[in-house]
Amino acid sequence: MIITFTANPSLDRTIDLGGPLTPGGVHRIGADRTQPGGKGINVALGVHRAGLPVTAVLPAAPSDPLLALLEAEGLPHRSSPITGPVRTNLTVLSTPQITTKLNEPGSALTPAEVTALEDLLLETAAAGDAVMLSGSLAPGLPVDEYVRLVRRLREHGALVGVDTSDAPLAALAAALPHAAPDFLKPNAEELGQILGTDGALLEQQAADGELAGVRDAALDLHHRGVGAVLVTLGGAGGLLATAGSAWYCPSPPGPVVSTVGAGDSATAGYLIARTLGRSPAERLARALAYGTAAVGLPGTTIPRPDQVRIDASRVVRL
Repeated sequence: MIITFTANPSLDRTIDLGGPLTPGGVHRIGADRTQPGGKGINVALGVHRAGLPVTAVLPAAPSDPLLALLEAEGLPHRSSPITGPVRTNLTVLSTPQITTKLNEPGSALTPAEVTALEDLLLETAAAGDAVMLSGSLAPGLPVDEYVRLVRRLREHGALVGVDTSDAPLAALAAALPHAAPDFLKPNAEELGQILGTDGALLEQQAADGELAGVRDAALDLHHRGVGAVLVTLGGAGGLLATAGSAWYCPSPPGPVVSTVGAGDSATAGYLIARTLGRSPAERLARALAYGTAAVGLPGTTIPRPDQVRIDASRVVRL
């Protein structure tokens, strides 16, 4: 079973202006859609659409419209009740291929709500399950929440992955190797946050074919106890460090419609491949194929397997 944990879920509203975004101007919306969002929910949708067993764990009031959207998707989920509403994240699509995101902070959780949410996750996870902890932390959750959950879940016998940024990521990095997850999914910027390097430079170097910087940074995390490190590099592709080695795959060609959810789709692709027992090269190829497919879809749309084109021949071992 794959279990995803979304500490700060959202309603993802995407509006398409069909033209440029002008500060101070008046715009008419060409298209408008609202989808369930939050990094863990996105990952769970990708796994669910691939036909693998998955459960999404999240905080939400019983009457929150997010839960109705999850029901409509047929996504198995368990929610821990909270008093506040789930946040709304607004994505504005404008030309030329510009994505502007406006994210609410989310409702603050009380100490009792935090405890109930943690208990629900630990109750849902069993030995041998893969648990993916994804996204930002809702107000009220301690900055070291993922550090604490990694330790408790591993004591449960679960395999644990983390995809987060900023202060929660810094707290996790500071706790290595004692709270090392089995899987970590940073992008180039987040990799730079962990190691105190310039993430934009790492991504640009990779785009120019200079892979030593990102390879060494990912392997450093791997050697500090992280089982597998998947670094997504935007248009430059992605790199996987695991089993003492590193593999690189350039991004497959494809149109760019919306970048929202692309990293989560890559995570879903990786988890699907790992669950199916695929090799590191095949895991990386599937992750990149899922991310590329997501970029070609509108809004926060997570791809189905028939929309994904996997080509492991593009993967090289470094």
